[in-house]
Amino acid sequence: MLVIPAIDLREGRCVRLIQGRLDKEIVFSDNPVEVAIKWEKMGARWLHVVDLDGAFAGSLRNLESIKGILSKVNIPVQVGGGIRTMETVRQLLGMGVNRVILGTTAVAQPDIVRQAVAEFGERIMVGIDGRDGKVVIEGWDKTAEKGILELGREVEALGIQRIVLTDIRRDGMLKGPNVEGTREMGLACNLKIIASGGISSLEDIRSLKALEPYGVEGVIIGRALYSGVVVLEEALAIARAEGPII
Repeated sequence: MLVIPAIDLREGRCVRLIQGRLDKEIVFSDNPVEVAIKWEKMGARWLHVVDLDGAFAGSLRNLESIKGILSKVNIPVQVGGGIRTMETVRQLLGMGVNRVILGTTAVAQPDIVRQAVAEFGERIMVGIDGRDGKVVIEGWDKTAEKGILELGREVEALGIQRIVLTDIRRDGMLKGPNVEGTREMGLACNLKIIASGGISSLEDIRSLKALEPYGVEGVIIGRALYSGVVVLEEALAIARAEGPII
């Protein structure tokens, strides 16, 4: 299983929003590029970068920071936030991003998802962000009249093979991931799942690793790494372990 550090960008800084709320921001660094280099040196095999300004605005706002990260790290980078057009998809993939994550677009413009998958295959992911079982979109500012499992099945039918699944009530809260909800998605769809939201301990890593038979192939960690509650090297060791985790 992969352990993927999160780098959330807002106004060129590395931050974390508690439950996605702009009025509950924690600034971790004014230099996201240095943060990316740090995680790579500590053994990260992927980075998860989100343009938070873009998620709210509907178009990329932290492109220079993304370019800076890509220029300084050698590990693959996946990017989400504000990717609403094929032009933006092509721009990001063309500049060296390995995978792009479509969120709001999967609900509002599924034809773009279908077109992107047809053109780029597994380099296209969908982010399914949920609150109380319902999908939230537009920077987590609006609740869609669609269940997260329903959207999972829909994007699978569009050709998506991998999703980022986030429980936003837990995101940034350090209260543990939604293990049962993640398992339910694994049962409902034949998708590869990267779980996100709420990681607070190494035990949480073990709990999600136990869901590998349900399609869980990775976990994104943000606040727990930045606050030191979880040490990346220790999380990576658990994720790499073979066999049952005791």
